Amino acid sequence: MHADDLPNAERASDAVFLDSDRRDRRVSEPEPEPRSAEASERWIDRMRYFLEGDPHGCWVAVDGEQVVGFAISQNRDRLWYLATYGVLPDRQGQGIGKRLLDAVLTHADGRPGMFSSTVHPGATRRYRLAGFSLNPQMRMVGTVNRSALPAVPRLSDGSADDFDWMDRLDRRLRGAGHGPDHQQLLHNHRLVVSSDAGRRGYVYLDDRGRPMLLAAADRRTAEDLLWEALASARADTLVNCITTANEWAIDVGLAAGLHIGQEGYLAIRDMPTPAPYLASGQFL
Repeated sequence: MHADDLPNAERASDAVFLDSDRRDRRVSEPEPEPRSAEASERWIDRMRYFLEGDPHGCWVAVDGEQVVGFAISQNRDRLWYLATYGVLPDRQGQGIGKRLLDAVLTHADGRPGMFSSTVHPGATRRYRLAGFSLNPQMRMVGTVNRSALPAVPRLSDGSADDFDWMDRLDRRLRGAGHGPDHQQLLHNHRLVVSSDAGRRGYVYLDDRGRPMLLAAADRRTAEDLLWEALASARADTLVNCITTANEWAIDVGLAAGLHIGQEGYLAIRDMPTPAPYLASGQFL
């Protein structure tokens, strides 16, 4: 991939995930819509960050001027992750996805890996054949019952000064730190931390107060951080990427009045499922 490919790759990504959202839409959910211009720009900005940070992990499949498939991966220390991956619906089943996945796994160079996967049968088959365990993910949605919110002590807004201990915590939970990804996340999200000795943890919140990435040294700290996220939620909220190793998050969500559903897989290879941990969909 090169920087000039980003607009065409974004259009391909929008088509891929709009098709996926329409196929997997629940009856009670609104009809999915194409990305807004603002969301498209955010996607391009994120992918430009990945392209500049680890360009050899970023690949596109092209037919003339058209991007028909894409795979964006990154090596971070001893960990590899796949940020996004897809092939246009009318080009699937032609071996394009396999060639893209082969390219990014070659870049991984044997590192343990993780990524968030949809339920697309062709993609999940490729992931399993590549040696990934598919951990079912759950999500919780709804409006927070604010009368259920507990008082949560010893949390504060974080800053770049916290990155060192955050990376040490990341290494304990997922085998590698997020490194430069923390700065990118902080640029776009609010960071809340528990920095007490022995009770370290952090959560990034988006502009609607939804938790985007959460890591903690113990379950109690993870629960406090998630409660803080729920207290920050505006209108309906979403808690995503919940694996069975992180059922503490289900307990918090149920206590807050949220509803539970299934949402794809967390694909893991050569590493345990991180816990207490709620992965980011793109920064893992």
